[in-house]
Amino acid sequence: MEQASKEESGAESPSKESEPKGSPFLRLLLEIGPLISFFYANAKYDIFAGTKVFMVAIVISLAVSYRLEKRLPVLPLVTAGFVLVFGGLTLWLDDSLFIKLKPTIVNALFGTILLGGLAFGRSLIKPIFATAFELTDAGWRVLTLRWGVFLFVLAGLNEYVWRNFTEDQWVTFKVFGILPLTLFFSMAQMPALTRYAVEGDQESAD
Repeated sequence: MEQASKEESGAESPSKESEPKGSPFLRLLLEIGPLISFFYANAKYDIFAGTKVFMVAIVISLAVSYRLEKRLPVLPLVTAGFVLVFGGLTLWLDDSLFIKLKPTIVNALFGTILLGGLAFGRSLIKPIFATAFELTDAGWRVLTLRWGVFLFVLAGLNEYVWRNFTEDQWVTFKVFGILPLTLFFSMAQMPALTRYAVEGDQESAD
């Protein structure tokens, strides 16, 4: 009986550990925490202090994600790598150009990967969101195309803002512009998610 109770308690523990994985609020907090830290340090000191804080905060965010989920999500890990590389160049060369270019390069790179995969008949966004919802092949293609184009739009917006506005205005746009735009775009995909849902297709076929 004791062994059975231990096995039952052991079976429950993975589900408890996986609970944060499905928490949208926690994911959002881990994503915006480093950005808010960057904004605050830049406003109080300068962009170089903001870059230092940003680099430290994003490492802490990854550590918390790993502690809670027992794994490192691919996209945040890649993004953190770019932050550390471009942030390191910014501090080493004492040139804020590199941290300003980071969003352009990251978004353009991800956009190229998505659209490039789509050109070869592969939806590379499917492995990322497949655990959240199930779509038809047509649905995954539509979603991949939209996200690929959107990422290029973000890259273009970042280029326009940092080239035409002050550093403080660019930081404000990075924190309070890109993130809300991304959230709004994500919400705008809900009709497509409903239209191409596998369950919906099966019900209509019946």
